[in-house]
Amino acid sequence: MVQSDTPANWHHEADVVVIGSGATGMPAAIVAREAGASVIMVEAQPRIGGHAITSGGNLPLGGGTSYQKKHGIEDSADLFFRDLTDWSVVETNGFPPYRYNDREIIRAFADNSVAAFEFLLAHGVKVIDRKPNSIGHEIGVSVLRTMQIDVGVWPMVHTGQPADPNDPELRAGAGLMRPLHEAALKAGVEILLEHRMSAIHRESKNSGRVLGITADHNGASVNIRANKAVIIATGGSTGNVNFRRMFDPRLTEEYCGLAGMPWSDQDASCLLYTSPSPRDRQK
Repeated sequence: MVQSDTPANWHHEADVVVIGSGATGMPAAIVAREAGASVIMVEAQPRIGGHAITSGGNLPLGGGTSYQKKHGIEDSADLFFRDLTDWSVVETNGFPPYRYNDREIIRAFADNSVAAFEFLLAHGVKVIDRKPNSIGHEIGVSVLRTMQIDVGVWPMVHTGQPADPNDPELRAGAGLMRPLHEAALKAGVEILLEHRMSAIHRESKNSGRVLGITADHNGASVNIRANKAVIIATGGSTGNVNFRRMFDPRLTEEYCGLAGMPWSDQDASCLLYTSPSPRDRQK
């Protein structure tokens, strides 16, 4: 819900407010804080990490990373971009996975991939020290890129216990999100758990500067002022049947069963709250 009415009072205030504490929100909060901005991160769940913390720990970044160079793999942003927008690549089932990619997004992804990889390493994320590889459905790639994140001593999300230190192949999203969480706290990012954004406030209903947000915290409304920016960094929408069927009407209720639950609802709530209603758009 986009609202134009300014709250009578603000309960919290920061230069930057980040919505979501997953693989997008956590780095965004760290970068903003290291640039000198005060940062509040709002997370709907009682824990950080979003969907990324439940992932298998594969890191498909390329374009000439330090590990690619270490293992003699020549790559570039242009080659990375071409691979991910190649219309000729089809999977064994005939599906063309890359031809539907948004070219502007992929261009930005390819251009910033090396910097993103080095940022993760600089903030405590470790990868298994071996040659990059190609796994899963990564077909048609010109060079090897994917690394596996080393979970190390960080607790696994599904057990709360450290991973088996004798397993050299163990990789998990916990090895990504827990070091970033530690880096965010060290940088001075304030994190508000169990705060689900329910409204975003702007100077007018559908335009003007963003003033802040309202979040629901255990039934109470909490107003958070953003002096410079609100960064929307929430997860997916596949847990919302009606929302996902806008893109593929075949994805009805029988396809429910999300990976990563109960850590990641993927309910599209933030997307719905940040979009004007059809009635508002008509105005």
